[in-house]
Amino acid sequence: MALEQKGKKNLRLTVKTLAPVTAIALAAGAGTIYYAKASTHTPDGTRHAQDVSRPVSVANVAQATVGDPKNPATWRLPIESYMPTAQQARLVSSTRDELIDRCMDGSGYPQWKPAPDLPALGGTTLTDWRYGIHDAELASTRGYHPAATQQEAYDEAMELGAVDTSGAPDSEVRACVAEIDGQVPPAQPADIVQRVSGEAFQESMADPTVVEVFTKWSACMKTKGYEYENPMDANDDPRFNDPEQVTDLEIATANRDISCRDKYDVARTWFDVESTIQRNKIAQHLDEFNAAAESARETIRKAKSA
Repeated sequence: MALEQKGKKNLRLTVKTLAPVTAIALAAGAGTIYYAKASTHTPDGTRHAQDVSRPVSVANVAQATVGDPKNPATWRLPIESYMPTAQQARLVSSTRDELIDRCMDGSGYPQWKPAPDLPALGGTTLTDWRYGIHDAELASTRGYHPAATQQEAYDEAMELGAVDTSGAPDSEVRACVAEIDGQVPPAQPADIVQRVSGEAFQESMADPTVVEVFTKWSACMKTKGYEYENPMDANDDPRFNDPEQVTDLEIATANRDISCRDKYDVARTWFDVESTIQRNKIAQHLDEFNAAAESARETIRKAKSA
């Protein structure tokens, strides 16, 4: 699935991946009325917005939820209510694999097997690692890298998925995939869901509240000699990109990073802001989001009945 944990790093090429989509309660602005802007065309063909269209209430939009306040992996963004959960995505994926496998058998390639689903690497939910690292114990040994057991399982699945001894031509595989797409489509979030998720994340980093907490975090890091403007600069430091090596410098940086994050509640502040932005954006396209949620439910129904 295309939605990603923004803080995930050290990923290798994938064969088939299920992006985590499971996984706070913010009612900020719940009663506010937003007006969806109507577009009009001028004689020169340009478009201008007018605040004259129907009102949209954020109260009708799914809210964010928080499980363990200290564990971002248990938080759930509003947008997740309009997309399949990780469990549902796995159900659809396994059903599709079985159906494609049958199709390939019928095409004369019984040795063909579907690539295995790739296990989680780094974040296990949409919000886990979305705002960067948060597990002090893991960071103390792995820095910004995923857990060693996760990396090993991921690498093993990659190797298994890369081997196909059936001799089946790509055209046969594509034909079977196309056939199954018509029966049980992939459990992908709708385009509007993916677009708004990306926009909200980017806009949240420019929000004054988030910028302020980033500034405090940066100053905290600087007292120990680490020069970064925001947490993702540390997370994405190219010196820590080697998936095979975790250096003492990386571990020391990650330990200080988490200490400064915790001191100023960076992840929760960022999450709260992004949740509000998401709800406002969803409200402006609520019909499309409700349709996306229904489409996801229909895909699940098809998978269960296949």
